Amino acid sequence: MKFLKKKATIFLILGILSMLAGVVWAIVLASGASAPDKLAAVYIGFALVPVLLVIIVDRICVWKFGSTKVNKVQLYLVGIFMALFIIKLLAITFTI
Repeated sequence: MKFLKKKATIFLILGILSMLAGVVWAIVLASGASAPDKLAAVYIGFALVPVLLVIIVDRICVWKFGSTKVNKVQLYLVGIFMALFIIKLLAITFTI
């Protein structure tokens, strides 16, 4: 619990959750009988590499600047991405 209060960041928690979900999903697909399922598992495995890189960069930034400053920047980034996603949904909804 002490680690979560002092060192946890938004990207670390989201990264760990996405890594766990990706690994589980890749295992489920890899154990399938068809070749497309196995190929999808390989693609999911390769898609986890950027997530791992984001976690590594996050840990370096926390080590250098502290978790409070890093969380503030990451909260702004998540807010910007959510706003862009909402704008995209609105643009798709109201186009003819």
